[in-house]
Amino acid sequence: MTDTETRSGSIESAVSGEEIVLDAVTKRYPGQREPAVDQVSMTIPAGEIVVLVGPSGCGKTTTMRMINRLIEPTSGTITIGGRDATSMNPDQLRRGIGYSIQQAGLFPHMTVAKNVATVPGLIGWDRKKIAARTDEMLELVGLDPDTYRDRYPRQLSGGQQQRVGVARALAADPPVLLMDEPFGAVDPITRGLLQDELLRLQGELGKTIVFVTHDFTEAVKLGDRIAVLGNQSRILQYDTPAAILADPADETVAGFVGADASLKQLTLTRVRDVELARCPTAVEDEPVDVLRTALAEQDWPWSLVLDHHRRPLRWASAEQLAHANSLRDIGSPIGEPLSLQSTLQDALEALLADQTANAVVTGKRGEYVGLITIDTLVSHLSAMRAEHGSGRPAVGDVP
Repeated sequence: MTDTETRSGSIESAVSGEEIVLDAVTKRYPGQREPAVDQVSMTIPAGEIVVLVGPSGCGKTTTMRMINRLIEPTSGTITIGGRDATSMNPDQLRRGIGYSIQQAGLFPHMTVAKNVATVPGLIGWDRKKIAARTDEMLELVGLDPDTYRDRYPRQLSGGQQQRVGVARALAADPPVLLMDEPFGAVDPITRGLLQDELLRLQGELGKTIVFVTHDFTEAVKLGDRIAVLGNQSRILQYDTPAAILADPADETVAGFVGADASLKQLTLTRVRDVELARCPTAVEDEPVDVLRTALAEQDWPWSLVLDHHRRPLRWASAEQLAHANSLRDIGSPIGEPLSLQSTLQDALEALLADQTANAVVTGKRGEYVGLITIDTLVSHLSAMRAEHGSGRPAVGDVP
């Protein structure tokens, strides 16, 4: 990663975020002997995702909420884009900062469109501009406006609610987005998809994102930088995911890294960054012989049946093809496809769950672009070990 490029793919020219600086920020609550947050100092670069990770009760959410003054700091300074946040009107400050929380926090009595339009309405946008922006944001997070704008939160799945929450947080185009364990309440598959979506959005928008989680694997996947916090939000290590995985600052940080540091290295690489395998494919209206012949010539055990938009539908084996009259009538379900934003850790989980031991990769419109195989992962890990020299295990690896 260069100084001008983030792991989400945004570059300096695309940055729309602002630098955040915390200087000796402290929070004391009345009646408590020790501060909840003690003398935290850190610089969050413009246009990067910085993840605060630490155990429950360590003060990471308190630290984040002091940025938009949902919790007022007792002492210290916070600047956003060079402006002193504590000197600003709190309501104006918050309207210029997106905020996304666990379980979305949508207003249940308001439609999706009205939820997304909340902040633009508060800052005085006219109705036409708000309507256009609402549709734009729904499309941006992968929800068709015609289908979803008039629905209520109760009519959405958990993943859809989180997408609406992100759309609402970004609707007024704030330079800063605060995210407090936003994907913690959804199932693992949906969580991975939402993480991929956030990285895709960040690649387009270049916001400054402060993301709180207790999940170190999520921190490694999303963060350009990670701040590992101890009690009272004391910073134990603040660095890139690669640096923390390779050289934890102390035993506490090594505990977060865990005994599977080598596998977590897979989280540092995106699917888009490796060479994809390709199996034989055919559109489901094509003759069976087309796929049967291609499968025999390429010596692959499995082929893919696609729809007219080249989106993967089913796996088809040589045995299934041998007795088939139509591609519409055969095949086995594919697992949840990966996106180009997915990590190789996601790919490992996907291919272990798939009957073919392959993970299908799709593009922005769901079209088939290739496969991740076990050989892909083994080759990548071998190349990483060769690049880093001796190949001795990192701190926290099992010998």
